Amino acid sequence: MHTVTLKDIQEAQSRLQGITTRTVLIEFHQETWVPHVSHPLRDMGTLASRRLFLKPENQQPIGAFKLRGAYNKIASLSEADRKRGVISYSSGNHAQGVAYAARALKVKAVIVMPNNAPAIKREATTKLGAEIVLVGPGSDQRKTKAEELAAQHGYIIVPPYNDEKIIAGQGTIGLEILEDLPEVETVFAPVGGGGLISGVAAAIKLTRPEIQVIGVEPELAADAQASLRAGAIVQFPAELVSRTIADGLRTQSVGPINFEHIQCFVDAIVTVSEDEIQQAVTLLAANPDTVAEPSGAVATAGFLFRSDQLPKTKLNVAIISGGNIEPKMLEDLRRK
Repeated sequence: MHTVTLKDIQEAQSRLQGITTRTVLIEFHQETWVPHVSHPLRDMGTLASRRLFLKPENQQPIGAFKLRGAYNKIASLSEADRKRGVISYSSGNHAQGVAYAARALKVKAVIVMPNNAPAIKREATTKLGAEIVLVGPGSDQRKTKAEELAAQHGYIIVPPYNDEKIIAGQGTIGLEILEDLPEVETVFAPVGGGGLISGVAAAIKLTRPEIQVIGVEPELAADAQASLRAGAIVQFPAELVSRTIADGLRTQSVGPINFEHIQCFVDAIVTVSEDEIQQAVTLLAANPDTVAEPSGAVATAGFLFRSDQLPKTKLNVAIISGGNIEPKMLEDLRRK
């Protein structure tokens, strides 16, 4: 087993002091969303009795949680490895996390990005000083290109999710949730490649195993749910997962190390529709502190629209994994 330990996550928390923002939980009041839901909720009474707190990782310096894992990984490299430079592959937020961390640690960074990554994410990555290489939309394409360039130039690969240091860095979110709301009963996290939920679930289950950890992913990219049910990693085709509006969750499969964590620590994975993701984005945008990109809104969507599949817990936390949404997209969603 490659599962990270509580000590690994605590060490990551120490490394991130003064680098990442200590995001504070925000309660999501039901009266702000119940009247706006466009299709009937099956169990309004149960939902009304459940409280939801949001973990606003959109408030990180790069607008997303990815800085935690990226910085922990690069800061853990030897001086010799840092001199070689780092390379990663990402649809956007991990790219910014690596670029930000590399700049802070004075390390050269190259990022392989898909050609359909949102412009706001490509521009932000460039501004942070990283060199960008564009490839096709498949997550396998960018991974292959990064490995090829690493072999050519000697770069150290900083994977977006399939890495213990990355997982430990993301797990610091779980520690913070436990510190701020020790009585929490269920935690919801989005699932793409599995780095975030791996770390958060490990932090929570290794501390308080009775707390439920629920993954949420788009119906169009439900490979993690299929993998958990099959007991083996299931890969989805790029043309399928690229259809979801949640661009940060368009991975074709979870990482092998992440899957070990998911099997060990995650209680269930539910899926949400594109319409439900869009509704969650609109609702969260009502508060400037909780503006979420589609990938960042899926955990909230899971809480709102899957009550019939979820534990009937009263104290819940949903992670807003990122807020890097194109202004025009948000404007269009608000008009719907």
